[in-house]
Amino acid sequence: MDKFTTLTGVAAPLPIVNVDTDMIIPKDYLKTIKRTGLGKGLFSEMRYNEDGTDNPDFVLNKPAYRNAKIIVAGDNFGCGSSREHAPWALLDFGIRCVISTSFADIFYNNCFKNGILPIIVSPEDLDKLMDDAERGSNATLTVDLEAKEIRGPDGGVVHFDVDEFKRQCLLNGIDDIGLTMEKASSIDAYEKQLADNRPWA
Repeated sequence: MDKFTTLTGVAAPLPIVNVDTDMIIPKDYLKTIKRTGLGKGLFSEMRYNEDGTDNPDFVLNKPAYRNAKIIVAGDNFGCGSSREHAPWALLDFGIRCVISTSFADIFYNNCFKNGILPIIVSPEDLDKLMDDAERGSNATLTVDLEAKEIRGPDGGVVHFDVDEFKRQCLLNGIDDIGLTMEKASSIDAYEKQLADNRPWA
């Protein structure tokens, strides 16, 4: 998993509440267990017209936001079914951070496990950040996980809180497998002892 320390990038405004995981990545894309290639399906029902062409009105299709790295979204982002494909699709598109006033629990935890930083802010701070994001190509935010702050294009700063264990995992690029491998020597010792004590097993 890639480390997340400081991210500077264009922030796309998505002022929609209750964006569920089916909106993030529709069920048609869930046939694969690969983490790559899902970016094309991100928000597909909003991104594409029925004939498959880009919907020019959708934010990520607008020239200023095609390379967005951050999404500033409405309340209760990631609700609905607990599909891990949702953070996979965001990451494959290039989104490393989602900012909202609240997230569904499973989606929130899945983000951390896949290298995405979900940030919870107050409604007042979200309004400020949404205003920043609506500036098009000037909508550049800097998310500093070390300092736990978001810096806007005009020098404004929004502070945020995050669970320290999750923060350290992101800063060091450690996912669940990485956490397990940190105990590799203890696991090896246990397996050797088990083999010595139960050679017939």
